[in-house]
Amino acid sequence: MTLNVTITFLPSGRSATVRAGTTVLEAARRAGVPIRTRCDGKAACLMCKVTAPNSSSGLSPLNDNERHKLAGLDRSGTRLACQARVFGRTVVEVPEDPLRAAVRKQMMRQAEEDELW
Repeated sequence: MTLNVTITFLPSGRSATVRAGTTVLEAARRAGVPIRTRCDGKAACLMCKVTAPNSSSGLSPLNDNERHKLAGLDRSGTRLACQARVFGRTVVEVPEDPLRAAVRKQMMRQAEEDELW
């Protein structure tokens, strides 16, 4: 019997039902939630940081590699999506892509300038 679990991604609100033990990164891909990565899940690039509010008990405990890479950030609920595995219903927050954030901020500035004219 395979146990399926649900993970929800914020701020999009998208969810995926996956097999227990699936990485957060793979679950995000299945849900269509983009999480940046260059190392394809080998914990080398550290780009796939997500936040697990309330120290989400639905995720696997930190492994030694993840703990070493995060160097204390885990205390704030930060996890590496390529290393954290889903074992129970959980919610994770995915930060906005930096390029998208820069474009959004520029568009907001432009809109403010347009209002002045």
